[in-house]
Amino acid sequence: MARLRSGLARVLANRRLVVTLELTALAILLAALGWALRDVWVDAAPRLQHADVTDLGFALVALAVYYLVFVLGWLRILAAYGIRIPYRVALQAEMLSMLAKYVPGGVWTPAARVVALRRHGIKETPVVLASVLLEAGLSALAGVGVFVAGLALVDGADAPLLPIAAFAALVAVLLYPPVFRAVASRLLRPFGAHDLKPLPGRVALSLLGFYACTWPIGGLALFFLLRSVGGDPAVSSIPYLGGASAIGAIVSVLVIFAPSGLGVREASVYGLLLAVAPADVALGAIVLNRLAITIVEATLLLVGVLLIRARPQPTEYDGQDEPRAEPQLAPGESRA
Repeated sequence: MARLRSGLARVLANRRLVVTLELTALAILLAALGWALRDVWVDAAPRLQHADVTDLGFALVALAVYYLVFVLGWLRILAAYGIRIPYRVALQAEMLSMLAKYVPGGVWTPAARVVALRRHGIKETPVVLASVLLEAGLSALAGVGVFVAGLALVDGADAPLLPIAAFAALVAVLLYPPVFRAVASRLLRPFGAHDLKPLPGRVALSLLGFYACTWPIGGLALFFLLRSVGGDPAVSSIPYLGGASAIGAIVSVLVIFAPSGLGVREASVYGLLLAVAPADVALGAIVLNRLAITIVEATLLLVGVLLIRARPQPTEYDGQDEPRAEPQLAPGESRA
């Protein structure tokens, strides 16, 4: 076992080898998906060519609203740790981290936020990384809840409930304050963490409810994408579609070898969309969904950059979670 751990550590230390393995796995996955869907592509291509522009516009607006609202949750988490930043700074950092998911490795998403906030004077790296973990965990848990609730509104939906329930239970355990405190402090120790405090229970519950309200907005975007390629989903399926988007986002985070979950996210959402749309419509919608996500993330990143340049302000940080040390006095000097 010692030799195995040593060999694995050497492999992981070789950055070029790791990236090569990830890209190889991604290529194999995309080739397998292309082969499995080879018959559906023939029917989906015309739908993509004649997609309804109006419904596409509504989908882009809904997706933009989802991201703009989602940023508020991260701001609330940071505020609970005593870090207060302008919305435009959080928007830029959030969108930068979203686009960083396309770089193989899986570490660039949190790293992008750390770098973005350091440019604005926030140097509490362990707290920022902990906030990213909390955001991911709370939004994922809320997404699973929305998905399960949406299942009751859709007939004939076939979902792998057992692994989804097991994942939700694991996340809930990791978010439990004593567990989160121990795990986060140990995990982030290389970045200077010592004793990271968990979120207060009331704040965590309010954020759970907040994220549960954001996923149906993402479902609305998927609803219009289905309509744009000729689908006719029921309005009542929007919560289910939001939950399907959440499951896709969770899968994209877990499968670290695929940049931004490319291919894996689409495959998981495609399978769930078959409950509300024909195969060719579902395939057309997930292709447009990937394009829409990338376009909206890049556009909002640009908006955040422009807002920061237009209104530069010093970032506020009151340091409530880590009191500053008193300055040292010279011998015989009084503090007064």
